[in-house]
Amino acid sequence: MSAALCIAAAAGIATALYLKHAAPRADLVTGTLIEPSRTLKDFSLVDYDRRIFNVANLRGHWTILFFGYTHCPEFCPATLATLAALRKRLGTDPGAASPQVIFVSVDAKRDTPEQLKGYVPRFDSSFIGLTALDQPQVEAVAKEFGVAVGIHDADQGDYLVDHSTALFVVDPAGNISAILTGPFTVEALLNDFKLIVAARA
Repeated sequence: MSAALCIAAAAGIATALYLKHAAPRADLVTGTLIEPSRTLKDFSLVDYDRRIFNVANLRGHWTILFFGYTHCPEFCPATLATLAALRKRLGTDPGAASPQVIFVSVDAKRDTPEQLKGYVPRFDSSFIGLTALDQPQVEAVAKEFGVAVGIHDADQGDYLVDHSTALFVVDPAGNISAILTGPFTVEALLNDFKLIVAARA
């Protein structure tokens, strides 16, 4: 199983599930604006300190959320680094909204809250890492976002996990406003995030 397959096998699933609800928007470089925005059902995950995190925690601010795992060889660390650079760029613009970034692990077995706490904040101390206490629970949350998860050779210590490579932009009402599928560069994400916020203003 190649690393490329690990990170890309399910990349189009989330977009396909939502695309029928989306009006074409040529001005988004990296994805699709969802029209109308999609209301999320409530869910229950845990943060670094095993506190419950649900839809209520998404309200009141913009959020960029994606699914991955800490043993991911390429996509996850590269995307976290890109999102950290994006937040720095937005931080220099006094008129721009600054999103919270959430990394949801789809590998509940290895990615305990303690493991996430030692991994995610390395990219940006404000980033939030979430997981579930068991694999079925985290996969149920992933399914709500249209994300398929596939674990290969789970009995081995260094197994791979297939997961979507999409970023989900959640508005301050807790609704999915856009799905971004890449390619992800700081400039492209900066452009698209500002356009998404403006479209919801």
